[in-house]
Amino acid sequence: MSPDPKRPGRLSGRVALVTGAASGIGAGIAQGFAAEGADLALVDLVDESAAAPVLDAARGLGARVSYHRADVSDEKAVRAMAAAATDTHGRVDVLVNNAGIFTQSLLEDMPVADWDRVLAVNLRGTFLVTRVLIEPMPARGWGRVINIASQLGQIGGTEVVHYCASKGAVIAFTKALAREVARRGVLANAIAPGPIQTPLLDAETPAWRAAKLAELPIGRFGEVSEAVPTAVMLASDDGSYYVGQTLGPNGGDVML
Repeated sequence: MSPDPKRPGRLSGRVALVTGAASGIGAGIAQGFAAEGADLALVDLVDESAAAPVLDAARGLGARVSYHRADVSDEKAVRAMAAAATDTHGRVDVLVNNAGIFTQSLLEDMPVADWDRVLAVNLRGTFLVTRVLIEPMPARGWGRVINIASQLGQIGGTEVVHYCASKGAVIAFTKALAREVARRGVLANAIAPGPIQTPLLDAETPAWRAAKLAELPIGRFGEVSEAVPTAVMLASDDGSYYVGQTLGPNGGDVML
């Protein structure tokens, strides 16, 4: 990999694949990466037309962008997506596992189907996408895996035990993966944002949002733009000594 003199930046010459990229934090990360010189393979479950705003924004920043529609919980679909992205861009240097879903109910009322689907997308999806895309990274001696977890995976939350379980598992997955691959030049880390103004937050009930807002030391929900710099840092050489870490742009909801 050599930097692109026409597109200087911390990610110049890199190719990044971002799942859940059509909106929210994924869209913000995609645009942040494009602004730093990366080319992009963007993945989501929606039609390409629904992802047009982020695709257009990244192309407007000079990025070469491809879009791949896939359900990350489906192994066959993930393998086809990864093959298409690699065929288009030649390789993937940076993987961001951002795809995630959310439902809300007390454990005693929770449909088993909700539990299964949330774990399938948030955890199984992270595993499947990472497994297929990380394979060539050690041979090249460089790679980055960034898993988007949640502060709820660290502290828990009412009416979201399945979501908390999935994101806590993503954090554990990240630590174990980091121990496997760090000495071969591949660095795995997680980001555990607090409540960020995204469609996922909108899916929570007004009562839940009000209660969560009252708990936040900063007194407000975060913006996507406040989570993106952490991802850019971890994807670049600026993050070269971060291994198996969970970084938390969370407004003080978690203090370690």
